[in-house]
Amino acid sequence: MANVVRAALVQATWTGDTASMIAKHEEHARAAARQGAKIIGFQEVFNSPYFCQVQEPEHYRWAEPVPDGPTMRRMRELARETGMVIVVPVFEVEQSGFYYNTAAVIDADGSYLGKYRKHHIPQVKGFWEKYYFKPGNLGWPVFDTAVGKVGVYICYDRHFPEGWRQLGLNGAQLVYNPSATHRGLSSYLWRLEQPAAAVANEYFVAAINRVGREEYGDNDFYGTSYFVDPRGQFVGDVADDAKEELLVRDLDFDLIEEVRQQWAFYRDRRPDAYEGLVQP
Repeated sequence: MANVVRAALVQATWTGDTASMIAKHEEHARAAARQGAKIIGFQEVFNSPYFCQVQEPEHYRWAEPVPDGPTMRRMRELARETGMVIVVPVFEVEQSGFYYNTAAVIDADGSYLGKYRKHHIPQVKGFWEKYYFKPGNLGWPVFDTAVGKVGVYICYDRHFPEGWRQLGLNGAQLVYNPSATHRGLSSYLWRLEQPAAAVANEYFVAAINRVGREEYGDNDFYGTSYFVDPRGQFVGDVADDAKEELLVRDLDFDLIEEVRQQWAFYRDRRPDAYEGLVQP
């Protein structure tokens, strides 16, 4: 019997406030559960606007603790209600002055499994993230969930192959990449980098982008979220580039072992020859 995992992702438009944004994602999650999904992931800082288009201290108000903040409590209840694993990206405050771009992973029974903190922090026009976030310091954890081994890489991280590889070495079968990226900056890379990472590391990737324009800048987030398999092929259609959408797709995890036996990239790695890659 095939080891098929029905997985979901949400690309969403900003509603204007946190309460309605969370409520909307809860309804998407319930809709995914009704379709049989066992895991779902949301976009980068899903419960807020992408405030990093500007550098203003007022936006620290979106931050909350992980796992003890109000959004996380709601998401744990949602996981218990739906029986789904949930990947929850939020703006995290650890203590005064310590802020991170974070994604928590909640198991299907509502238990908190841990979090990933974004490693690579951009500081360019429209993406002023160093103003808000410290670089991640928790490594590249892979979480043993009810559906399998799940990792997270966040937005700008996707341009750096090292983390993708470490997630594979840590056993990931599915990696969620919640993002916020806009037309004209890297749209031609969007359908290139994550499929390439899926091939190089021989696992599934869920690539999630925001969609639409928001109130704090000119970025036009282009959606086109998707699932891609270890052969670099899209699983079903790519999402729309202009409207909110819930994707639910069947991922055949048996394909991971099949591809790893066929292409044998992990066998043929040469870590003994890679010392220069980690020199500053």
